[in-house]
Amino acid sequence: MSADPYARRYTLFEDAQGLVLASAQAALGIHLLRAAGLVTGGTAGTALILSYATGLNFSALFFALNIPFYALAWWARGPIFCLKSLATVTFVSILAEALKPFVVLETIHPAAAALLFGVSAGVGLLGLFRHSGTLGGISIIALIVQDRFGWRAGHVQLSHDLILFAIAALILPLDRIGWSLLGALVLNFVIAFNHRRDWYIVS
Repeated sequence: MSADPYARRYTLFEDAQGLVLASAQAALGIHLLRAAGLVTGGTAGTALILSYATGLNFSALFFALNIPFYALAWWARGPIFCLKSLATVTFVSILAEALKPFVVLETIHPAAAALLFGVSAGVGLLGLFRHSGTLGGISIIALIVQDRFGWRAGHVQLSHDLILFAIAALILPLDRIGWSLLGALVLNFVIAFNHRRDWYIVS
């Protein structure tokens, strides 16, 4: 029986452009979220909370917080996945900083920021997952759990996010937490509904 002609792998160029475009999408979502003073889950959310509380640079915090997770990525899914995760975290860190002077948002309603973040970052994460990349942190753990136990990556990430939001409620106004939760729900719905391995024929 001949091999399935549709079962192929991405070329190096296809992988690279996919990871860059998905990283840009995720960085744009974070930029919108940050403009409204909202938070999200994962290491990005942790970095945002620390940035609001201390005044430290978000991109530097986001990059640093992800460092411990690369060893887990290497152990569980191999060097290629680890290096792709490192590359995408680096891209997002740089792009989130680079957007500041070029996409200046003096005001944005938190509802719009939450919804647009959820869609933009959700699509970005789908692109990263499709090309075997992540935004590090809980995204790495969510993919590992999905691979090993069959739990949806979006459900795993949502469980973690709820815990993080409980912590954020001690620091931020409750209305910001509510809008942030909306953004996280939209993001995780996008991932949970669309990230199914049986739908994808390219790895």
